[in-house]
Amino acid sequence: MKSHPWFFRMSLLATTVTLCVVVLGAWVRLTDAGLGCPDWPGCYGQWDVPNTPEAIAAANEAFPDTPVHIGKGWREMVHRYLAGILMLLIYGLGFFAWKQRHRPGQSWRIPLFLVAFVTFQAILGAWTVTWQLKPAVVTAHLLGGLTTLSLLWWVTLRCNYLGGTGRLAASRGLGAFLAAGLLVTVAQITLGGWTSTNYAALACNEFPTCSLGEYWPDRADFGEGFVLWRGLGVNYEFGVLDHPARMAIHLVHRVGAIVVTLVLAGLAWWLWRSGGIGRALGIAVGGALGLQVFIGIANVIYSLPLGLAVAHNAGAALLLLVLVTAIHVRRPLATS
Repeated sequence: MKSHPWFFRMSLLATTVTLCVVVLGAWVRLTDAGLGCPDWPGCYGQWDVPNTPEAIAAANEAFPDTPVHIGKGWREMVHRYLAGILMLLIYGLGFFAWKQRHRPGQSWRIPLFLVAFVTFQAILGAWTVTWQLKPAVVTAHLLGGLTTLSLLWWVTLRCNYLGGTGRLAASRGLGAFLAAGLLVTVAQITLGGWTSTNYAALACNEFPTCSLGEYWPDRADFGEGFVLWRGLGVNYEFGVLDHPARMAIHLVHRVGAIVVTLVLAGLAWWLWRSGGIGRALGIAVGGALGLQVFIGIANVIYSLPLGLAVAHNAGAALLLLVLVTAIHVRRPLATS
């Protein structure tokens, strides 16, 4: 059974907007615009960015520690506007799902969960600013965005409008393999978020070695690099860790990349050899994995150019979407 056509259209639109919000959020973070507006939900006490001499002077007086940077302010506000549109879409999706809950094949539990989840995600967005880019909060905000994306894509797939009723051939152990692939991917994304929010992406500036021809420098400080909570009242823009701690974070992220590559390469091979739709999914998993590995290496070699850094975040989202699709295709059709 299929969901209502309008529900499918809203779900697909919300998924697309979420992907844009995730990528735009990465761009905001990577252009150091996360504190482009030092307050929330407005910007220097108003709903747009101060752009007249009088408004800028008043904003600088009210926020002397964060003088107005118009470009950064607008990047942050555009992200907030789009996130607000997404929130309204998800609220509408939840309302529509509840109204249609008695329709055979209508998904409603996950849409209702998303209403609560996206509200909490907005709170995380506020804390990201008011707690001055605290790494644990910014990483959680990233994971929340990707969780929202994955759940919306799952709901969209379950609407059964995207063509084909192909299912993966029954294969012992495939479910566990898919779960392991998803688990290591989420863990690696978490490490990637921790690396980015602690400004550790270039702590190792060589490949395949880390620095000065060393693969595993003894000076890396793992204890300091993975302190999750350092209290409030600290401005984390540009990071607070010394180089050995950042190096430790980067090294762990590289180890995670090796683990993910091995697991997902094995999963891609398993899917491909299953034939049918599994072959297409295997190619998709392998392609998304290869692209992500290439971008990650290029980011180190070319010193984190903005386009490649943003693409690395988009690649993580793409990998998640492919894995969610594979899990959906393995499961029997049912209401979620």
